[in-house]
Amino acid sequence: MGARAPPSPSLIQDACSIVIATQQNNVPFQWVKYAVYLALLNNVYLFLVEELESAAALNTSITSVASVFQIFSTTIDTAAWLVLLLFFELETSVLSDQVLRGITGRFIRLIRFVCLITICIACWGYFAELYGLLASEALDPARCGELDSSWSLLNKLDEYESLSVDVCAQGEWVLLSNYDRVVAAPELLQGAIWLAATDFINAAAWILVVAVLEVEVRAVLAAKRAVPLIGTAIYPIKSLLYFVLFAAAVYWGFEGDFLDFWDAVLWLFAFFVIEQNVTSWRQETVSS
Repeated sequence: MGARAPPSPSLIQDACSIVIATQQNNVPFQWVKYAVYLALLNNVYLFLVEELESAAALNTSITSVASVFQIFSTTIDTAAWLVLLLFFELETSVLSDQVLRGITGRFIRLIRFVCLITICIACWGYFAELYGLLASEALDPARCGELDSSWSLLNKLDEYESLSVDVCAQGEWVLLSNYDRVVAAPELLQGAIWLAATDFINAAAWILVVAVLEVEVRAVLAAKRAVPLIGTAIYPIKSLLYFVLFAAAVYWGFEGDFLDFWDAVLWLFAFFVIEQNVTSWRQETVSS
């Protein structure tokens, strides 16, 4: 059977343009988009509650700015991302190029830079949490007399409870060397390590996505002729990054971590919207 000729790039671009224009002019789509943004704002609150409970179970106190980022890394990360997302929405969909080339555009870029620094610090918080979980030692039976309700039991990543079982009479247990009075079952600790590693990889991938988007936005504003070339060059990079992010969401789903899974799905949709905005903006710039 003979192979059919593939559609020409111009036809594909025209089709994409129609889809994007339809979405952007579709009032229900706009409502869905802003509903997703509100859902992300609600996730900031849910992560804050989750991390407050975790800190309380560990009897963790805030002693420095670094400890704030380590204890509340997910909340800070999500809040900074939400601000970054809203400014990307303003820049790629709401404000005109003329406005963006003035003081308003410089202010937006300054806020985005501050958010990106905050996100990088939060990414360090994910790495610090992963590093903290990696060091453990087998529970020495001689220390069983020390274990009481002031100790914490690791159930899952960021989920702890006061020790209420006699671990010395139940199988093998380990002590977390980098934590104060925390004990865990080896299999649960390994699961927490995998989740912490996924958090770190996911955070790093999102930072790279923003860096690539920043290149695209700057190209659209600065050099009309270079826009198509830059868009073609970075497409494989973005595809790989979004695949990593999608894989992380799937992993959270299989691990039963619904909040992280739900949050990842919302962010993928939100940045799909931003990508559509950038594509439409790029096409308008080239054709103008």
